[in-house]
Amino acid sequence: MKTLALSSAELPVFFEERHAALAARLTPEALAPLAPLAAARDAAAVARCLGEPLGLYAHLVPAALGGAPAGAPPSAADPTAIDVRALVLVREALGQVSPLADAIFAVQGLGSYPVVLAGSDAQRRAILPEVLSGRRVGAFALTEPEAGSDVASLRTEARRDGDGWVLDGEKVLISNVPLAHHLVVFARAAAAPEGGGGAGGARGAGRAAITAFLVDSGAPGVSSEPLPMSVPHPIGRVRFQGCRVPDSARLGEVGGGFKLAMQTLDAFRISVGAAANGMAARALREAIAHVTRRRQFGAPLSEQQMVRAYLAEMATELDAARLLVARAAHKRDTAAGAAARVSTEAAMAKMFATEAAQRIIDRAVQLHGGMGVIEGTEVERLYREIRPLRIYEGTTEIQKLIIAKGILERAAAEPPADERARGEAR
Repeated sequence: MKTLALSSAELPVFFEERHAALAARLTPEALAPLAPLAAARDAAAVARCLGEPLGLYAHLVPAALGGAPAGAPPSAADPTAIDVRALVLVREALGQVSPLADAIFAVQGLGSYPVVLAGSDAQRRAILPEVLSGRRVGAFALTEPEAGSDVASLRTEARRDGDGWVLDGEKVLISNVPLAHHLVVFARAAAAPEGGGGAGGARGAGRAAITAFLVDSGAPGVSSEPLPMSVPHPIGRVRFQGCRVPDSARLGEVGGGFKLAMQTLDAFRISVGAAANGMAARALREAIAHVTRRRQFGAPLSEQQMVRAYLAEMATELDAARLLVARAAHKRDTAAGAAARVSTEAAMAKMFATEAAQRIIDRAVQLHGGMGVIEGTEVERLYREIRPLRIYEGTTEIQKLIIAKGILERAAAEPPADERARGEAR
């Protein structure tokens, strides 16, 4: 590849000069150090490379806390805000070059942004500089064997014990686990034993009891094991057995974990769509190259009407997905107050882009014929790489529920049509 297809070039109305400058730096040549590391499936080396020399982790931390390159000023209203449009461009580029690098980059964000949002000054000083350099890798330990989409049903327990907490439970499908130096662990804060507790006991059932903790992956009582995936991404299971942590390891308030988890996912969900767009753009590029080179029935495949119809559908869906992602990212970056959460727009972008990318890549495989399912070909790899994006950070089905909830709430807040008509008549 000589160039990467990035939304800032196609949709400049949604981006600013700093994004164009970032896009100019996201070239195949600049990202070339990732290729041999990803080919060797050396996830730890990929994670370090994203920090130094590439410096891409800077886009996971606000400028006010030491991240974000020059030209991206911190928000006066919210110093914890990150530049989501920059995230979109980085993940769109990584999706085309190395989905493995993209996955590690994304989870580095999930494993560090809770520290940005709720960490103490001491926690931020200890964690964020090493995150930026790539010397430290984080993980977001939320999912459990019996708590996936239903986060409020998680069972990992944090029991108050003197001046600390004891964690017991199990997390599963946790990305970056084999690499992670720290885990952001979400657990249900339980009441202290009678006569031994102190403040910070139970905060009630469900969401209100969930609390976040910053846990060293090598701490006593923490064990992990990798889980084999259809793609070579670092992911695994973590168990906590009598893992004791000080109260200073807590992130935010007791009972504030559910909100913290949702705030983190909200910040990064839009960028999942961007990664899907990157993979889809690579698949479309591969498909175009193949059908213009491959000859059947005495002519290039690109001369056949059905092939052209496939290409038209693929390009149109990719453009629509880019528009949804760019709109959501722009609104997230520029809206103020409650409007900046953009849950509905983020869910639309994530849902449509990941589903569209699956269809685009599937058509690319079809256009390659038998070679499309031979292990090692680009479209075969993309076919496996795209599938998890329709599941993680909220399944397609959950996104539909979020979208429906949002549009119904907006409809309920508007006056009925007959009232609007009477107002216009007056």
